[in-house]
Amino acid sequence: MSKKTERPNVLVFFTDQQRGDTIGALGNPVIRTPNIDRLVREGTAFRRAYTASPVCVSARCSTIYGQYPMHTDCYDNTVMPQDDRASYMGALTEAGYRTHGIGKCHFSPDRNALRGFQTRERQEELIHDPDKDDDYLPWLRQNGFDHLADPHGVRGEMYYVPQPAQMPAKYHPTQWIGDRAVSFVTDSERKQQPWHLFASFIHPHPPFAPPSPWHKLYRAPLMPLPKVPSDHEALQLHINRIQNRYKYRDQGIDQNLMRNMKAYYYASVSFIDYQVGRVLDALEETGQLDNTLILYLSDHGEYLGDYQCFGKRGMHDSASHVPMIARMPELFEAGAVVDDATSLVDVAPTILAATGTRITDHALDGVDLTSIAAGEVDRPGVISQFNNGPNAVYMLVTKRWKYIYSAPDDRELLFDAVEDPGETRNKAHAPFIHNVTKSLRRQLVEMLRAGGEEAALDGDDFRRYPRQTMP
Repeated sequence: MSKKTERPNVLVFFTDQQRGDTIGALGNPVIRTPNIDRLVREGTAFRRAYTASPVCVSARCSTIYGQYPMHTDCYDNTVMPQDDRASYMGALTEAGYRTHGIGKCHFSPDRNALRGFQTRERQEELIHDPDKDDDYLPWLRQNGFDHLADPHGVRGEMYYVPQPAQMPAKYHPTQWIGDRAVSFVTDSERKQQPWHLFASFIHPHPPFAPPSPWHKLYRAPLMPLPKVPSDHEALQLHINRIQNRYKYRDQGIDQNLMRNMKAYYYASVSFIDYQVGRVLDALEETGQLDNTLILYLSDHGEYLGDYQCFGKRGMHDSASHVPMIARMPELFEAGAVVDDATSLVDVAPTILAATGTRITDHALDGVDLTSIAAGEVDRPGVISQFNNGPNAVYMLVTKRWKYIYSAPDDRELLFDAVEDPGETRNKAHAPFIHNVTKSLRRQLVEMLRAGGEEAALDGDDFRRYPRQTMP
């Protein structure tokens, strides 16, 4: 497809901890996402999209710099690069774009950093000083909610207990993001220069706390139970067992709680979908819709009881597979679905290509999604990594296969997306396809070696560390 000569606007909807299988138009028969479904109908969906690291900070770091963790040196909720390297937002700012971030950025170590944005309206999860570190909380207090200690839901031992929000919908953090996004795109200044808006929602990150009446959109007795294969314990890794322990979720399973959890999680996604619709309507009413590159993404997924696991940080699809939809008529075919493996590191190259801008101070690991959609990209697959050294988990995803190596377990998993899309059987050491495991292991090792990931490797294989035990 030919590209427009006029520089497009760029709108990124970014959610937190949204599974890749929570979109109605892409096969979920239960969830209601009419506005995200519209993006699928009018744009291109990348059905096999993965996070570069299944945890908040490192995933976001890889997204804005277009690099895998082995090049950002950010593998967890730790420090982002401190060398002033260019982000894609910074490149847009330098090119004359009006750049603005709304909501959760999770920048580290300075939560108030701009990292390329010209301006930000901040809404983060854990705030030490609301007057200095956040814009949503002072606004909430000004509207009579200064008594709330947990505006995003009660955490701690309540972390995975679904709960109605403590404020009405119009004051909910998700609604605030929608309000601010609509205000930005409809401001009269938007007609003066091309713009980029990063609209980032904290939800559906736990605690699952949608507002009334959205908390009753889905009723627990009607919700499907999590995916728990008969040999689910054999599919758990060390990181899963650790998370279950510190998230207070390893003392038995209550199926009613599981259904309630999914109901509130889905309600949180649907409330985000409502905000997406409001912003799309605002773009349409102001004549900006078709000249705006729209991306819908999330940083990682959530186990939500699958394999009797909870949280993120793992490499099963529940935690590593993310939504990825791109809409712009001049660039992406309406209604197309792409099954090639894609990654959050592909976001920056896509935005830079669409806007005619460049990052010159570091090499990008990703590629332009338009090239992937056109079938012009030939790469072995995409990788993901959590942590490094003795606690690391590595993944390589191709169009058909997913290979995982967990250092603390010294174990391999292999899943076949064609014959076992639900990832219920580990085929890593199955007879007749051991050559697939060997080939994928070699490819992943070579990619990590090329990236300088020394802690991962010992010669031509993974470095073996002492097996970790539960504390």
